[in-house]
Amino acid sequence: MIDQNSFVARNAKALAGLGVVIVALIVSYRWDNTQTTAVMARTVREAAPLVLAGLCGLMGERSGIINIGIEGQLLLSAFCGFMVGSYSGSIILAVVAALAAAGLAGTFLAWTSVRLRMDQIIAGTVINIFAIGATSFFYVPNRTMNTIPTISLGFLTDLPLVGPMLFSHGPLTYAALVAVAVVHVALFSTRWGLRTRAVGEHPSAADTVGVNIFRLRYLNLTMAGMLAGLGGMALIQSAGVFNRGMSNGKGFIALAVMLIGRYRPTGVLAAALLFGFFNALQAQLQFKQVFDIPPQFFGMIPFALTIAVLAIAGISVRPPAAIGQHYEKE
Repeated sequence: MIDQNSFVARNAKALAGLGVVIVALIVSYRWDNTQTTAVMARTVREAAPLVLAGLCGLMGERSGIINIGIEGQLLLSAFCGFMVGSYSGSIILAVVAALAAAGLAGTFLAWTSVRLRMDQIIAGTVINIFAIGATSFFYVPNRTMNTIPTISLGFLTDLPLVGPMLFSHGPLTYAALVAVAVVHVALFSTRWGLRTRAVGEHPSAADTVGVNIFRLRYLNLTMAGMLAGLGGMALIQSAGVFNRGMSNGKGFIALAVMLIGRYRPTGVLAAALLFGFFNALQAQLQFKQVFDIPPQFFGMIPFALTIAVLAIAGISVRPPAAIGQHYEKE
């Protein structure tokens, strides 16, 4: 049986923060329910691709591999999913194409890092440069695809504030929330998770007990890429269009999300919601023209806040001990 007192003690800061958020939401909703509902609903939508991209980075770095190429994986998967969905008219085929594109990019990162022993930062940068160039070169203007329909969860959708915020989104937004739970349980409650954490912390020790370091890293980076593929599709699920560079730095923000989340899936979710809120707030301020200032200022708000929050929260983060290190089997 779980000791409730010890649980509260271990999570006191998180529970206190959750309480502050709930009180702030209640006060804001009573002050202006329409604007609060719009901002919070958009917060969850904006957070979904960041959650999936952050989990992609988390799985890689827990395995000892730095993934700077998340931005490219998001862009490639969004483009491939869009093109397949546009020409085939099938959402399912579009998602499969997105998963395949980002998964292959993850396998490429594993190959260059494990087999070729390239610098992992350079390997990830190669993915980003290739994605930007390829998607710009093969971009077809004025094409659209079928939008992914919103799933409304019955009477829950009609609940004040909570309904639009949590129960009226596209399937990929729900997939992001499910992915957090799945990765958390897998990482901390399964043999695969124990081996993954061991490989990221002390690969030689894991090797002595029979863990195939190379195979596990290939597997993890490919699966992590598929999570980024879902993130790429989440970028286009409601718009139904692809634009050049539409990932717009979200892959790099996902790295900040992972660090602020302290390499834990639940932390990634909380940090992604924070940055989703920043994005939603700046969009609402710009839409309502609250301040008479250039729109570029609003666009830089999420990135400026990313730097500020990362500088504050990233100081005490301890990454996996073997991250970025090549392993040689003895």
